[in-house]
Amino acid sequence: MSKKVFITWGGWDGHEPEQTSMIMAETLRTDGLEVKVTDKIEPLADTEFLKQFDLIVPVWTMSEITKEQSEGLRNAILSGSGLAGWHGGMCDAFRQDTEYQFMTGGQWVVHPGGIIDYTVNIIDHDDPITAGLPDFKMHSEQYYMHTDPGNKVLATTTFNGKHNAWINRTVMPVAWKRMYGNGRVFYSSLGHVAADFEVPEVKEIMRRGMHWAIR
Repeated sequence: MSKKVFITWGGWDGHEPEQTSMIMAETLRTDGLEVKVTDKIEPLADTEFLKQFDLIVPVWTMSEITKEQSEGLRNAILSGSGLAGWHGGMCDAFRQDTEYQFMTGGQWVVHPGGIIDYTVNIIDHDDPITAGLPDFKMHSEQYYMHTDPGNKVLATTTFNGKHNAWINRTVMPVAWKRMYGNGRVFYSSLGHVAADFEVPEVKEIMRRGMHWAIR
């Protein structure tokens, strides 16, 4: 029986939630997974509905979530469903919900300079999510985040201080994995818009991370 994935998208259009969701949905379908995609957030309130999925992918930049929706999602992950996502779709989704941020392991706070050139450094060459991948260049938003020290960090980026001198040489997590109850959680700060997934490493890290997070 194939594994089942639930992708729910919406929120700020600037992050191209529909386009990025469809890219990753098609990627997972090509890998043989059963993927359901919706632009509704209401199903998150139904824990029993969510628990039928092996992986849940929220894509909701700058959106709001009700108490019932937050609890429904968190309870599903606690019980063993996986959680995975990218960029602001997952870690700048529900700014007012600290319990959600506790689950994801991080929250975006700023991207100095906007769209800039930067490097992503692979720091764990043994983990299956990043094994065999080289460091690579990006022309996109370089996310500065508040992150959980309990995350297992797989890739980082270093700020050069050009836009904010006081963060020069600050090393920031880009991709990590963690546990939340019985559920596996994976996040990558890459994927600002659909075009970012044309960078092979961006798409491959997300693909592998999703597979790791699947129950």
